[in-house]
Parts: sequence; C-alpha cells; structure tokens
Amino acid sequence: METQITLKAPVSTTARIMQAATMFDHPPTDTIERTWDVHLPIETQPWSVGLIVGPSGAGKSSVARQCFPVRPDPKWGKDVSVLDAFPKAMGIRDIVDLLTSVGLGSTPAWMRPYRTLSTGEQFRAMCARRIAEAPEGEVIVIDEFTSVVDRQVAQVASHTLQKTVRRDERQLVAVTCHYDVVEWLQPDWVYQPHADDFTWRSVQPRPRVDVGVYPVDRAAWRVFGPHHYLSAYHQPAAQCFGAFVDDQCVAFCSYRHFQHPHAHNLKLGHRLVVLPDWQGLGIGMQLVEVMAASLYRQGFRFRSLVAHPAMIRVMARSPRWQLVAHVKKPTELGTKSKVPRWRDAQSSPRRFNTYSFEYVPAAVTTT
Repeated sequence: METQITLKAPVSTTARIMQAATMFDHPPTDTIERTWDVHLPIETQPWSVGLIVGPSGAGKSSVARQCFPVRPDPKWGKDVSVLDAFPKAMGIRDIVDLLTSVGLGSTPAWMRPYRTLSTGEQFRAMCARRIAEAPEGEVIVIDEFTSVVDRQVAQVASHTLQKTVRRDERQLVAVTCHYDVVEWLQPDWVYQPHADDFTWRSVQPRPRVDVGVYPVDRAAWRVFGPHHYLSAYHQPAAQCFGAFVDDQCVAFCSYRHFQHPHAHNLKLGHRLVVLPDWQGLGIGMQLVEVMAASLYRQGFRFRSLVAHPAMIRVMARSPRWQLVAHVKKPTELGTKSKVPRWRDAQSSPRRFNTYSFEYVPAAVTTT
C-alpha cells in the first residue's frame, strides 16, 4: 500500500495571526499544507497486529484514517451496564469470554456502568467493544492507543489485546505515541510516519515479569474482596498468600481445610483475585500452583472449585490439574435429582456450574 496524504488548512488573516507571523518572521500565507508519502507494504505477507507509532504531530492519525476504516469510539449509556452495552446479537458467554480475554475478568466491573470503571478498566472495555462491533474481515483501528492509561496498565493491556486478536484471527492496528508498548503488543509490523520507516518484525515472548509468592495477613483481603466474582466474604480460618511484583501485592489467594468423610489431607481453594491492572498475565494461576505445590510437599492434596469460565479453560488444558467433579446448577438438574449441598460459608446451594480440579504435581504427571 503506497499513497500520498496531503492536509490543507485555511489561515485567517486576523490581527493575532499577523502579529505572530511578524514576531517569528513567518511569511503570511492563505493556507498551511503538509504532505506525507506513505509506504505500507502490508499486503506482501499475512499479519495480525500492526503499530503506527511516532511523536505528536507526526501524522499517525492521518495515515490511519487514509489507509484503514477508523470508526468513532463506541457510545456507552450513562446507567447501562458494560454487559448490556455489547451488541444484542452477542450471547452472554461470548461477551464474558471477550471481556476476560482482554483482561477485564472482574464480574462486578461487568455489571457496572462504563462511567464508573477505572481508566484502565474503561480502556479494556473499549477494546472489547471495538472487537465485538467490527465487521468480520475489517481491520480494527484504535487511535490514541493507551494514551490515557498508566504505563504499566498500558503494557499489560497491550499483551492481552494482541493475544485476543490473534486467537480470533482478526487484524488490529494500534496508533500511539508510546514506544513502550512495542514489546508487549508484539506487532507484526511497525510504521513510523515521521521517518517514513516501515519494518516487519517477528512475534516474540513478552517481557518477563518476576513474581514472588509470600504468606500475607488476612487483612490484605480488604483490597481484593471488591473484585471477587462470587463474594467479598472471607473465612477467618483460611490461610492467605499474595503474589508480589516488586513491592506491590497484585494477587491474593487463600485456602481452607476441606472436611471430607474419608480423605483427611484435603485443602480447598477459598478465594483467588488478581487486581484489574494485572489481569491477563497468568499471575493468578501461577500463585495458585505455587501454593498447591507447597501444600503437596507438606503431604496435602489441593482442590480448587471454580465457576469462572477463564479459570475452567486454563485448568482443563493444564497438565497440573485433573478434573474430579462437575456440579451443574439446580436448573439444569433433573426434577428427581438431588441438589448437591456444597455450600459456601454464607451462601445458598450453588446456582451456577462449578468444576472441581485437583492439583497434580509435575513428578506424578501421567501422559
């Protein structure tokens, strides 16, 4: 794709404009014109993610508008939940899967209006809407990509977004002035309009995030409880652990003893929450597996009862976890079936599908 872009703007001969022209010895003119010769050979090989990057005023948005279908930002109703803002033709499972895949996996956030979300959550929700509403085969363009979010959020969100685009076999072009997203977005090509520089690049692993796992006081749950998809309640007797990046606790996990009639060495996962800004990097699963491995070395077995679709998929694919039970919600059970009486500390019988997985240590994994 090769094209020439010319932007023209009329100049009024007002008193202030004439004064500024005189001050800086700028010759008076009726119009201001700027031209870019654009070379985007993106049709020469397959690609999923592209990046147009450069300083402010480099012509990034102009290039994007000329070469791709740039749509306006989706509109959000003032009091409409995030879930209800998605196209009516989308099923709830598809919406949940899309939101989770871009790193917005918090059920309470889905149920709130867009305006009440944090800036990072709004960015992820907007990206999900863009993907959901773009016609099949159309390039998804996001201008001012990550411009309004914290840079750590920008990097994590870039990683989760590119994974989603590649999984769904879509095409995305991000337009930004921030070079710090390159290693996280992992674009197949990068174009810098100010230098007319186009580069194909290979997809590489994202930068390493060093995570430390340590016991934490139960008081840490106050920070994580509002983000849990099931309940903000936490059992007093549960043992708690945190995942730390540098000095920040970014994920919380706890377990309690499982009262089983025959097995006396079972521990059951109680709560797992990853802060919204860090969702999508696999930190939650890493935390659970470190905790489960520690319990195994002490002679205990560890089970996790999960209902979140993302967690179910991850555990079902992992050799570290074995499915031991699937409990359907009562509405899916036969009229003569007995409703399982698995209860949380302050909940009624389960009203949703749950899956019970048991941790399988690497030393005993079977093929």
